[in-house]
Amino acid sequence: MSSRKKLLLTSKLRNKRRKSNSKSKKQRLVHDEPESLFPERALEEEEEDYGDGFKLKTSAPSREHGVQPLGNLYFVNPGSVNVRNTGLGNLQILTDELVLDILGLLDATHLGVLSCVTKSFYVFANHEPLWRNLVLDKLKGEFLFTGSWKSTYVSASYPKFKFSGGAVESVLKIRDFYSDYLFQSWLCANLEMKPEWLERDNVIRVRGISVEEFITKFEEPNKPVLLERCLDDWPAIEKWSRDYLTKVVGDVEFAVGPVEMKLENYFMYSDRVREERPLYLFDPKFAEKVPVLDSEYDVPVYFREDLFGVLGKERPDYRWIIIGPSGSGSSFHIDPNSTSAWNAVITGSKKWVLFPPDVVPPGVHPSPDGAEVACPVSIMEWFMNFYGDTKSWKKKPIECICKAGEVMFVPNGWWHLVINLEESIAITQNYVSRRNLLNVLEFLKKPNAKELVSGTTDRENLHEKFKKAIERVYPGTIEDLEKKAKEEKRAEEQKVTFWDSVSDSKAGAFKFSF
Repeated sequence: MSSRKKLLLTSKLRNKRRKSNSKSKKQRLVHDEPESLFPERALEEEEEDYGDGFKLKTSAPSREHGVQPLGNLYFVNPGSVNVRNTGLGNLQILTDELVLDILGLLDATHLGVLSCVTKSFYVFANHEPLWRNLVLDKLKGEFLFTGSWKSTYVSASYPKFKFSGGAVESVLKIRDFYSDYLFQSWLCANLEMKPEWLERDNVIRVRGISVEEFITKFEEPNKPVLLERCLDDWPAIEKWSRDYLTKVVGDVEFAVGPVEMKLENYFMYSDRVREERPLYLFDPKFAEKVPVLDSEYDVPVYFREDLFGVLGKERPDYRWIIIGPSGSGSSFHIDPNSTSAWNAVITGSKKWVLFPPDVVPPGVHPSPDGAEVACPVSIMEWFMNFYGDTKSWKKKPIECICKAGEVMFVPNGWWHLVINLEESIAITQNYVSRRNLLNVLEFLKKPNAKELVSGTTDRENLHEKFKKAIERVYPGTIEDLEKKAKEEKRAEEQKVTFWDSVSDSKAGAFKFSF
């Protein structure tokens, strides 16, 4: 079902439900005001369930500037004129994305001036991602989030200017402004995950298996698995609360998107933010920055063979601390350098969706050489518009919710999407074992390795360095693995297929009739 159809269905179902409301509740609505998909007053009076399973977060703010989905122009308010077009003049032929791209070239002063020109420009010039970019470009990580990116920018740039109530609420509500793009941006930032998006749990779960069993059943066949109760001896499980981490790390700054932030300031941001793509704390140098954190977790026994370790300090980035609010996460990607990975949840919970290497997820468009991956929608938008399609696929995705104390094994080459269902703290590491060594070496020597390899400044020479280091530390390993791979390939080719095993019809054993 297309996103517009979903929005219209939601509107129709909500209108049906309103008819059954009490008269007293109806009387509190303004009847001569055009109905929109999610009117603010209805939000305050009705349960926040909008049909088709969509439900807003309880803390969801009112629609930004009153923007409505385009379908309302045709089915709810027929005859209305879209203020979006009249206010843009000759620029109305441009898509909303292109208009915002152009506005992204302006500084804060010119955005402010432009917002005073027309109602349409007021809406576009106040689009929060524009102000987010301004904050991150000018202030880097030295900002205190005040509830909106515009108020954050103004508060930092003009300290004497005070906003009432702290965060800036939209003062102007623009009637008859219709835009699917802007509306969906707000909707994706404020939707709860639908129950049906969380129901499927088809990953294999194991507890207490041996290393040999893990290798045989999961690592060698390259299959995902969720490991339970293998973090019980981690001090981090008991210690890593917000207060503890804030105290331990002090003024140390961590990588958050394109900037570095103090953890205390990041928590201030994550508590108040409501946006489609929240900033994610994802730091590869956390152990070097705060050694005590390194001492409070240990690599699970299943992943302790990490051959990249032979490179010492020259190895690519391989471990990260990950912290993010509900709704934050990573859109579909394959882990770098053809490595496998494990992800251990310390607090919170994460929804995982994984596709095998030969199945590209819907809505994802990798370039032919694999150097780039276009995933043009946010995580929530992917669930809204593409998740349902996978139900009819022969190769359905592997899905699960990974909770605190559990570890997800992600085999090399697997596509995966992860979204935090609540504020979560996790540790993840990428590694190379003997089962994956040949894949990694082949990946590192590709002609376009300069574009493909990540996590190191010496991308072009990494293959040669790694291969020589392996041959020095583990002599004969590569040759043995190559010999084994050739034997397995030969055995696979010599397997008798079903069709080869079928006797010729003249022999009387089997024949087709058409």
